Amino acid sequence: MESVSCGKKSCLKKVVLKLDLNDDKIKRKAMKTASGLSGVESVSVDVKDKKMTLSGNIDPVSAVSKLRKLCHTEIVSVGPAKEEEKKKEPAKAEPVPLKFYEAFHPFYYHMTPLYS
Repeated sequence: MESVSCGKKSCLKKVVLKLDLNDDKIKRKAMKTASGLSGVESVSVDVKDKKMTLSGNIDPVSAVSKLRKLCHTEIVSVGPAKEEEKKKEPAKAEPVPLKFYEAFHPFYYHMTPLYS
């Protein structure tokens, strides 16, 4: 197995576990236990293949030790979570500033002094 190293930043891992899921009750308990682990962001279960996929900043060994209390659990793979590629938005043209006209200056009448 490849080791996934995390630097100082939090790294997201994708952990695939093989579970011995016999009935719906065990599946619900496993989902509840896995979602309660610290650092888990998403949990998905494939009942057909009897696999559970956990993603987030998690420790796979602690996840397996918690799930082994419910059913037989094995680690299938551990790897970095595939981050979605950020689509580059096309460069937006800068908006053309509107030409503001000067405010209407009313004609000021100059008052002539009455004392002339």
